[in-house]
Amino acid sequence: MDKFYIITNSDKDENLEITKKIENYLKQKGKECQVQLAERKQEGSYHYTNPNLIPEGTECILVLGGDGTLLQAARDVVHREIPMLGMNLGTLGFLAEVDRQSILPALDQLLRDDYEIEDRMMLTGTVYRGDSIIGHDVALNDIVICREGPLRVVGFKNYVNNEYLNSYNADGIIIATPTGSTGYSLSCGGPIISPSASMTLMTPIAPHTLNTRSIIFPAEDVITVELGEGRRQDKEKGLASFDGDTVIPMVTGDRIVVRKASVSIHILKLNHLSFVEVLRQKMRNI
Repeated sequence: MDKFYIITNSDKDENLEITKKIENYLKQKGKECQVQLAERKQEGSYHYTNPNLIPEGTECILVLGGDGTLLQAARDVVHREIPMLGMNLGTLGFLAEVDRQSILPALDQLLRDDYEIEDRMMLTGTVYRGDSIIGHDVALNDIVICREGPLRVVGFKNYVNNEYLNSYNADGIIIATPTGSTGYSLSCGGPIISPSASMTLMTPIAPHTLNTRSIIFPAEDVITVELGEGRRQDKEKGLASFDGDTVIPMVTGDRIVVRKASVSIHILKLNHLSFVEVLRQKMRNI
């Protein structure tokens, strides 16, 4: 690899010390490297990272921060189809493989072209009010549909390929990718799925029943969740949240249509460990 691009979270890298260290190291090796800060943008075609600033021919994007920073960057730059490597400057991470102590050896490994590339599926979610689209976004981990405001039960009607599946009285519904199965869905009792798989996971949040479990669907299935009425047949307000970041407001009768995205993110893998071994090590550290 010869052309690198760094997306960095300045909240995790004080004074950009690590960012500058990486940039200087690569340039000393005769490689090209540019830097962009991941900063929240209020409106526009991207959320944190402007993909138009990434030079043509870039071979690798280094994301400095943690899993959250990598999720943000992935959503913004996925259409550039450039492999990404997460460098974890925070706590436990499933996506950001490289820790602070391993940064320089990881860079040397990239310069030797000693790596693998994993494709991770993403989801798109389109929110409808009647026949009108009121919002749309993508997610690498999950799309969460939940109530807004006071703690009370809300009804959710679920459809698969336009066929009615079931209804949940719950705090919310999580629609997750295999990558996202180790996130919010896992904390709500959902199963762990190998990130190389291609499928979609539905997990209810605090359902008011004793026999509700997660359901796994083929990746090609289209899942629709309609926000129902409240406990007293009140009109409810809700939210569709994408990777725990951006949200689209919803009200009773609105529906979100979730399907596999036409694009996928390319994650660089350096450790050559199986998913089982990585999972064992992460679980041991929790």
